[in-house]
Amino acid sequence: MTTTPVSTAFARRPWRNLSLHMLMGGLLLASAAQAQLSDADIPALQPESSSGYQTKPGWPLNKRGVSAANPLAAKAGYDILKAGGSAVDAAIAVQMVLTLVEPQSSGIGGGAFLLHHDGSKLQAFDGRETAPNLAHEELFMFNNGQTMAFDETAVGGRAVGVPGTLRMLEKAHQQHGKLPWAKLFQPAITLAEQGFKITPRLNALLLADRPLRQDPQAAPYFYKPNGQPLPVGRVLKNPGLAATFKLIAKEGADAFYQGALAQNMVNKVQQHPNNPGLLTMRDLQNYRAVVREALCFPHTTKANTRVQVCGMGAPSSGTLAIGQIMGTLAQTNAANDSARPWSERNTVVPSANWLHHYNEAARLAFADRAQYVADPAFVKAPGGDWQALLAPGYLKERAALIGDQRMAAANAGTPPAVSKTGMAPMADQPEHGTSQISIVDGLGNTLSMTTSIQTVFGSRIMVGNGNKGGFLLNSQLTDFSFTPYDPQGQAIANRVQANKRPRSSMSPTLVFEQNANGERGQALATLGSPGGAMIIHFTAQSLWGMLHWDLNAQQAVNMPHSGITGANGPLLLEANTFPADTMAALKAKNHLVLQLDMPSGLQAIQRQNAQWLGAADPRREGQVSGD
Repeated sequence: MTTTPVSTAFARRPWRNLSLHMLMGGLLLASAAQAQLSDADIPALQPESSSGYQTKPGWPLNKRGVSAANPLAAKAGYDILKAGGSAVDAAIAVQMVLTLVEPQSSGIGGGAFLLHHDGSKLQAFDGRETAPNLAHEELFMFNNGQTMAFDETAVGGRAVGVPGTLRMLEKAHQQHGKLPWAKLFQPAITLAEQGFKITPRLNALLLADRPLRQDPQAAPYFYKPNGQPLPVGRVLKNPGLAATFKLIAKEGADAFYQGALAQNMVNKVQQHPNNPGLLTMRDLQNYRAVVREALCFPHTTKANTRVQVCGMGAPSSGTLAIGQIMGTLAQTNAANDSARPWSERNTVVPSANWLHHYNEAARLAFADRAQYVADPAFVKAPGGDWQALLAPGYLKERAALIGDQRMAAANAGTPPAVSKTGMAPMADQPEHGTSQISIVDGLGNTLSMTTSIQTVFGSRIMVGNGNKGGFLLNSQLTDFSFTPYDPQGQAIANRVQANKRPRSSMSPTLVFEQNANGERGQALATLGSPGGAMIIHFTAQSLWGMLHWDLNAQQAVNMPHSGITGANGPLLLEANTFPADTMAALKAKNHLVLQLDMPSGLQAIQRQNAQWLGAADPRREGQVSGD
């Protein structure tokens, strides 16, 4: 066995497309006992590199608060709440500020999922990007049938999907907004005009990224003439984004999806010098956000109380995988495992037995994810209902596959309602970054929103009104399978198709009380995280910590991470967080273990009797603002 720390390698070369399919597809696992991984074999398993660890206290709240990835964004949202705004109003203000101050992770050039509860009604707003109308199954393949490398697709116009965030936020605001649309843009407009200080995290990511320097609009905004990023503390103004926000504030989302700004986006995508894309004005004009039914599952806590965990259904795989993992794990001998205290970080460390069972359950869930999950407008749920994959009887069968040693291969299951899938499983490939917003507004509304432009700095294409600055377009189409069919000619559910939404791991989550009749009660928590495929684990493990190990939200967010990004890949552990005896026990169970930095960005707010506790991930710059 080998345990390979990879944080140094990743921080040095986050842009490289490395041998992900070889490693994650399990080819190394056939000889795991002899595996020796060189630096060049280690994939970019996390979308954004680490920028350090800062202890966060947890924030007691009497009635309302905003947890967001940047203090300026959290403050903007809280200011909107104080002005009488709703949770949706605050989320709009937060997203606009994040577009400015956290351009590497999210923005109006990307997509988002928003979960909203108004005290009685639960809604799931889908602002996921769509493939252009001209997109086709072989978008990411050469004429000779070979698939492109990840960076050959992600940088430039090819992977740009039709942005959905603004349309989705507009739809949510029409139903749940209390303040005028234009007022919600003012905090971001003011910051863009007056400037904000470059943070250590933004500086570190700019230093690590090469392709962003090639964009003629982004380069002079983020970098000095010698190619070095602007330093920490430099006040950065963005007049191009300020002008864009003023236009959208005045004219609504239509100003983004038609007219001069839309044409500017289309031109930048289609005329990219190295990697042009297929986005058209028709694509932008035809985009529609969708309000879906939330996907929920019940769960029994350590105290033997029932809760209901809710999130996005397809095209997100997040809540479905979390439900499968937690439901499968609950039926193993690790369900009642405790975790050892870790006073240094005010949290706990899971046992080796729990880690083994959790990650075996995750492998089974990820196998189902690869087999079944895609845009529901294109692919039917197994047996016509996604709940078939969450049925207790099915998960009991899956749990029976987990033994004391790592299973040789984790394959997709067949729920009782399914006789034949007719689809091939999707191969493992990289997934990338996002940002999380969690809000309670004191008016009875609870919100969880996960928002993304995919790879760090998205497609590295900057667009905006004016000559300096702007916003970045997404590279979200890389969430589709690069290969449309398996070697036997069976179609892959998540293949590229025109106007289709790519599968996502984003997992905005709300937790509720559940009464004896199975009815949903009051909201108990809102949470979620960035992190590509690891979003699922960051969110699920925080949930488990709160529901089974009596952790408050901040303690749960602090927990050391583990996970898998493919059904038959290695077991990933957060570097420098697990004891030596835990590592040895996992190796003895035949796991190939990799250690790496895991800069999750969990944001959470948890009910504590009549009050709340806000939490922000110590691995990023997030904060909670509220009262």
